[in-house]
Amino acid sequence: MTRAAPPTPTRIDPATYDAWRRTPLGALTERIEQGLVFESAGRLDGLRVLDVGSGDGAFAAEAARRGAVVTGIDPDPAMRAAAATRAHALGVDLRLGDGRAEQLPFADESFDIVFAVTVLCFVADADAAIREMARVLRPGGRLVLGELNRWSSWAALRWAKGLAGNRTWRSARFRTASQLRRSMAAAGLSVVSVDGAVFYPQLATVARLMAPWDRWLGRRTTFGAAFVVVGALKASSMTFR
Repeated sequence: MTRAAPPTPTRIDPATYDAWRRTPLGALTERIEQGLVFESAGRLDGLRVLDVGSGDGAFAAEAARRGAVVTGIDPDPAMRAAAATRAHALGVDLRLGDGRAEQLPFADESFDIVFAVTVLCFVADADAAIREMARVLRPGGRLVLGELNRWSSWAALRWAKGLAGNRTWRSARFRTASQLRRSMAAAGLSVVSVDGAVFYPQLATVARLMAPWDRWLGRRTTFGAAFVVVGALKASSMTFR
C-alpha cells in the first residue's frame, strides 16, 4: 500500500504573495530581502543553484536572471505553476519539480549553491532539512538560509495569527540567527556570514523612513531584525550517512 504524501506545509497561495509584493511595504521588503540573500550567495553566473521551497519562483527566477542554472522544488503544484509563469514572463529557464526539504530528490554534491528562504519555519525537522541541503552541495559550495527572526514584531504578529486559528501560522516555528548557525554547524558546515534586515515595523510610512538605515543596522546586529540570512560553506571533504 502506497503511503499518502504529507500535506502541503503552507496554505499561502501564489495570489497572496503577488498581492503582497504589489503593496508599497511588500515591494520595499522584497527588495531588501532579495538583496541580502543574493549578497550572501555571491557570484552566480554559470553555477548550479537549488532553490528549496521555491514557491512562486521569485528567488529562483532572479538567480536565473543572474546567470545561474536553477532548479526549484516545491510540494505545492500551484506554486510550481506560478514559478513557471514567472520564468516565462522574464525569459529565463527554471527546472521545477516536486520535492521537500527533508528528503531532497538529488544525488550527493549536485549543486554549487543552495537557497532556502522562509522555508524552515514550515518544516517539522529543520535539522534533517539542513543536513539534506549540505548533502547535495558540492565541496566548497554555499548554503544560504533566510528566515523570519524569532525575536521580531513580524514573527510575533504571525504567532498571534496562529493562536487566533490561522492554519498557516499555527504550526510555524521561527528561529533566531544563533539557532540557524548551530544547526548549520551541526550539519558540518562552516558559517561565514550572519546578517539581519527589515528592522522596521509593518507600516509603510515608517518603513520608508527606516529603509536607508536598514543595511547599516543589519551589518551590526540581528537583534530586532524581522529577516535573518545565514551563509555557510561546505568543507572540501564531507561524508554523509
